[in-house]
Amino acid sequence: MKKINKNIIAGFTAATIFIMGGCTKRSELYPQAPSKFTPDVTLTTPAAFMNALAALNISVRFEYFGDSAPLLTESIFTDAAVEGTTDKTTPAQDLNARITPTANLNSNDYNKIGQYWSAWWQGIHSANVILSRLNNATWSSDVQKNQVKAAALFHRAYRYYRLVHEFGDVPLVLKEETSVNTAYFTTQRMVILKQIKTDLEFAVANLTDANNKGDISKGGAAHLLTKVDLALGLFDDAITAASSVINGPYHLMTSRFGIVANDATRNVIWDLHRPENKSLASNSEALYVVIDRETLDGATPNGSQVMRNCVPMWHNGTILTPGALKPGISDKVTEEFPLTLWYGRGIGRLRGTPYATKYIWTDNTDLRHAPGNWMNMTDLVYNSPALKTGDPAWYGKHLEQYTAANVNQRFLNGAKDTIRTWFGWPHYKVFIGSGPIAIDKWWSPPRGTNTDWYVFRLAETYLLRAEAYLWKGQNALAMADINQVRARANAQLLTNPALVNIGTVLDERQRELYWEEPRKTELTRIAYIFAQTGIAAYNGKSYNTASFSTDNFFYDRIMEKNDFYKNPNVVTNSGNHFTISPYHVLWPIPQNEIDLNVNGHINQNKGYSGSASNIPPLDKVVP
Repeated sequence: MKKINKNIIAGFTAATIFIMGGCTKRSELYPQAPSKFTPDVTLTTPAAFMNALAALNISVRFEYFGDSAPLLTESIFTDAAVEGTTDKTTPAQDLNARITPTANLNSNDYNKIGQYWSAWWQGIHSANVILSRLNNATWSSDVQKNQVKAAALFHRAYRYYRLVHEFGDVPLVLKEETSVNTAYFTTQRMVILKQIKTDLEFAVANLTDANNKGDISKGGAAHLLTKVDLALGLFDDAITAASSVINGPYHLMTSRFGIVANDATRNVIWDLHRPENKSLASNSEALYVVIDRETLDGATPNGSQVMRNCVPMWHNGTILTPGALKPGISDKVTEEFPLTLWYGRGIGRLRGTPYATKYIWTDNTDLRHAPGNWMNMTDLVYNSPALKTGDPAWYGKHLEQYTAANVNQRFLNGAKDTIRTWFGWPHYKVFIGSGPIAIDKWWSPPRGTNTDWYVFRLAETYLLRAEAYLWKGQNALAMADINQVRARANAQLLTNPALVNIGTVLDERQRELYWEEPRKTELTRIAYIFAQTGIAAYNGKSYNTASFSTDNFFYDRIMEKNDFYKNPNVVTNSGNHFTISPYHVLWPIPQNEIDLNVNGHINQNKGYSGSASNIPPLDKVVP
């Protein structure tokens, strides 16, 4: 593992020209007529291919950053979160009404399903451009050429892994499209998974762990291969792939390191998630990181905005003091209590469920939920400058916990505002401090500036191997892997293998992988495994693929854990109820993609309008 690859940023503009020049706005599947900057002209040297790969790495980071970042959409289709925006009716809260093939599927005020669809197909096209033109360059060795091929295969596999667990059966495109194609056919998800398993095995065999930060590593490819093996039900293969990562040059970070290592008030969990530490050469836990720095060309415009998305909207004046019932907390940067500088100015888009913010935290030693790392609303203080004269007894005191008896008194607009303004959050994960972008823009104080971000991390590899052991009934080995992650966090260790199940893994994933894992993708993958194998879930039920859209573990898990979806009486200020259905295990294929495919047939997922016209998907790879 080496230094940051600065070419990953510097090469973005040029790489975009010769990779994306074949894409179209008409449909994400169909290429447009090429410009003079065609791949034949630009992709002719090893350096050009490396810039093309750099652009593919950059294109992964869209998911995590920006206002209403796409990962919010992934998160709200799970047990762990809902969309917390309460001042408008358009957000994806009533999913039964909002999530349709013809709805707005790509907007900050709706959802980002459409952005996922387009981003994954753009990346597949770009990877195919590279793979189709490897012979256009003169390579110094077969090793160099195969490393480029391996990286491109990883990127194609990564996007297909996400597509088949967000949208199910989709077209399989394994070659560069050089002209408009309107004859795509849906291919079975399992056929696609088998193809990307083969591709990832090549990637693992030809990539290196001595890669620049920001580039994909051998360990990162093996990590993704583990997920694909799990999805295929190949649990021994998954254990082998995960073990190759765990037994390689990677190790969990268990000692203090990085920028604030000498700060005795902090701990290794804080260190692990400092923006400056994620891409350090000494960080032996990072398998794949996306690079995003304010000082580099091509940085995400307006910063990450992670704090805006994930921190409650505590500052809007609706939280009142217990005394004179005055607006008690604001985003004014007061000298004594500058809360916005300490915690960020959130608007509560990602509203964690009680399951995620309270129920899973079962001991008081876990550093991931410790004071200073985790924030509860009662850790904040009443800081409104007007309190100095209007209600001075409460100025600087901690917020008083609301109860069933006092909730309507404590909130200006009634109890419903607790959806957006009152919940805990992992400060250590989302605190991305102020920088030039955060300070200079109109939204000062900060919402979260640019930062590197983990895509794959060794802690997840342990949890993936634990999952594989559980599918095989090897509970003691699964418990040992989960305890590796818990031990680093100083959490109480599990001691009874008989009590360890897939729910245990999902709980630990939520504790460890907040705003890292695409949780909807992983829940759907697990639901598929239950349906494919018939293995009984911890809830006593067995599932099958024939009724997957109407009866699945995905929905049962959400209705077990997500208090918003299972309680029909929860309503937002704008009048929305929270609803979800079993068919949301897969998202709708955007209708415009189906309509433009006039000479082929792209199936719609069951539960959505148009699925009645589905035909059997392709059951093999078609050249």
